[in-house]
Parts: sequence; structure tokens; C-alpha cells
Amino acid sequence: MKRFVPTTDQDRKTMLDAIGISSAEELFSDIPEQVRLKRRLALPEPLSEPELAALMRRLSICCANSEDYTYFLGAGCYDHFIPSVVRHMVSRSEFYTAYTPYQPEVSQGTLQAMFEFQTMLCQLTGMEVANASMYDCATAVAEAALMARRIMPKRGKIVVGRSVHPDYRAVLRSYTRNLGLEVLQCGFAGDGRVDLKRLEGMLDGSVAAVIVQSPNFFGVIEELDAIGQACKESGSIFIVVVSEALSLGILKPPGAYGADIVVGQGQSLGIPMSFGGPHLGLFATRERYIRQMPGRIVGQTVDRRGRRGFVMTLATREQHIRRARATSNICTNHQLCALAATVYMSVLGKQGMREVARLNILKAAYAKSQLAKRGVRAVLDGPSFNEFVIQTRRPVSEVNASLLSSKIVGGLAVGHFYEEFDDRTMLVCVTENASRDAIDAFCEEVSS
Repeated sequence: MKRFVPTTDQDRKTMLDAIGISSAEELFSDIPEQVRLKRRLALPEPLSEPELAALMRRLSICCANSEDYTYFLGAGCYDHFIPSVVRHMVSRSEFYTAYTPYQPEVSQGTLQAMFEFQTMLCQLTGMEVANASMYDCATAVAEAALMARRIMPKRGKIVVGRSVHPDYRAVLRSYTRNLGLEVLQCGFAGDGRVDLKRLEGMLDGSVAAVIVQSPNFFGVIEELDAIGQACKESGSIFIVVVSEALSLGILKPPGAYGADIVVGQGQSLGIPMSFGGPHLGLFATRERYIRQMPGRIVGQTVDRRGRRGFVMTLATREQHIRRARATSNICTNHQLCALAATVYMSVLGKQGMREVARLNILKAAYAKSQLAKRGVRAVLDGPSFNEFVIQTRRPVSEVNASLLSSKIVGGLAVGHFYEEFDDRTMLVCVTENASRDAIDAFCEEVSS
């Protein structure tokens, strides 16, 4: 298949000048006027890529019996549309089979992709430096806590909000269990946000870091400005977790609230759900802490001829092959997933990411309003992005079983993780992939 290369107005003018005509219409001057078509072709309006993909699935014989589900399940793994160019790029052999880029002279493509990912992540989070990715958000949270301890070696406590994803908190406990770090949990208020007064009471000279997630596990956007100020006054490292990376397309970045370390889950950025992984851990911080940052870091430099080049930097090789002596437990990264995220962010751009994030907000708001009309209330009243908690009339397991018959994957039973909630409490996620019909069907079944 030939590639389509678009031309600019100047390109067309140059070509027309070269053959001595003033317009493209003159190319067809030999065709009699009476046989020329004087109207636009009777073709339907163009479709967006998601619409075109859905149409082709409906027309395809091989997909006639396929199961096309709508997902209202989030909690750290989200159903977002992935442009086809993302899969195309990550499937190219030069990226797909690339090994650790220890030799920059033969790894410039991989190294540049890693560098571009770091740059975009800094822009997305509002931070100054980023590494070339972590395994996932849970390990990034734990590594951030250990990094805070290295920065604050005389402080032995980590405060984590109970509104942080339960899996992330479990991994944090596993990492810190035998390292002399005490992990304290701070509860949440009635709106689903961290209990700020209780948090302020916990902060003293022994707390190395505070970890909060926003949007948090309940989908609620935290008061990062107030929490950041409390951390500043106590001298604690402020760690912000972003499980839904797409929210940063429209929300103020954590760096603007004074975050010292930002970690997250990059799955929303062009990476399939894949039954829960592999996904992508994000890690960014302030430049003054770069020597304490785990993982790989790629820097930009020039060679002897002044040509731009890329190299792994600011980390000794023992970080990757002598783990007993290394600063961090992570010795590699998820570069293929990071490449997918880089391509995704490049394709959408600043405006595209904002528009997709806006769609998530609007569709979630529509679902919430439709549920309210049917008498299903939101349990927590804090502001949200694309997730929220509701109280169903039947146990969540029964509701989800009924939804599956309509090719709908329901929400998460929050009661499995929090004793404050019963078996009728559901965490609902609504992304741009949910159609109005699917949302209406979901609301109807949940409210029955």
C-alpha cells in the first residue's frame, strides 16, 4: 500500500509553476464541460476513527458473532479508545524486539523514544524530571515511599490516605515491612476526600512523606492544594498518585500544587486493559531529587561532531545488574508500553487529550444524572472525573450478573475493600467508549 504524503499550498504552487499552469483545474481542461460533474459526490459525511472501526466490525463477516462489551469497570484499569497508529508503531520490529539500550551507538531510536516519553510526562504532571517508566502504579508508589525515606533518612513514618487504591497500599506494606518504615493510614471524610484535619494532626517531624491519590480510588478529586500546604509546613515529602492518567488532560497538574513526587498508572494512555497488565508505571519528581529517583533516566547530549544524541545517565550500571547494592529495587522498565503512551500523547496532542478528558467528565455526569432520576444516589458527594460510587438496590454481584447478559461489564463492589460499605455499594466508571444507549441500559438495570 502506498503512503499518502500531504502537500502544502506552496508545494502545489511550485508543481503547477513547473508545468506552466495556474490551477489544478487546468489539468482537466481537455475534458468537455458537458460531461464534468458539477456537484459534490453523494457520499456520507466522514466518520471518526472509533465510528469507522465500529462500522467495519458490523460489516465484517469474521466479526459478525463477536462479543463487543461496554465496560463500566475502572478502579485502576480503564476502557479507552486506542488509535490504530499506536498498535502499528509498537508492533514495529525495531521497537518490539529492542533490548536494554546500554550501547547508545546502536540504540538511538529506543533512547530517543524514552527521552520523548520523559519529556511528555513532565509536561503532563507539571514536574521537572521523569524516569523512563516503572512496572506499574503500585510499585511506583512503593518506590516513591522508599525514595522519600532516602531524602528524609531521619524520618521513619509514611502517611498514606485510605482513599489510595487498596492494591497500591498492599504493595507499599510489602515493600516497607522489613525496612524500618512505619506506614500510617489516614481516613476519608463524608465526601470521599482525605480527612484533612486528621491528616494535619498526624504530621510531625517523624513523617517522611504523605501519599494521596487524585482522583482517588472512589473517583473523587482530592484537595491537593490544602494537602500540599500541610506537607510544606511539616517538611514532609508530598507524593501524589494518579491512577487515571487521562484526567491530567483537563485537571490542574500535581506539580502546580507543590507535589514533590508524582507517580501514576499510564494504562489510559494508549495501552489495552489486557486482563490487568502489563501496564505502565509513571514516575516524576523535582530536579533536586533526581539522584534519588529509581529506574532508568535518558538524557540528551551531543557527540564529537555536535550532533544530538541520547544516552542513559545519572545511574550506575549496578542499578540494573547488581540489585543488592542498588538504590532501587527496579532494574528495568516497561519501554514498549511507554512507547505506546508516547505515540498516544503525540497523536492526540494537548487539545485532543483535553477533549477526551472532557468527554469522560460529561458522560460520567450524564450517567450520574440518569441514575439520580431513577432513585439511585451517589454515596460520596466530592467532585469527580469519570468514576463515582453509588448505592444499588440489589447486591453488586447480582446486578453485574444481569448486566453481563446485555454485554455490559458492571462496576466494582467497593465493599470487598472497605468495611464502611456494604455489598450494594458499586464503583462506576464511564469513559468515552460508553455510548448513550449503553449508559441508559446500565442505569436501567442498576436501578431495577
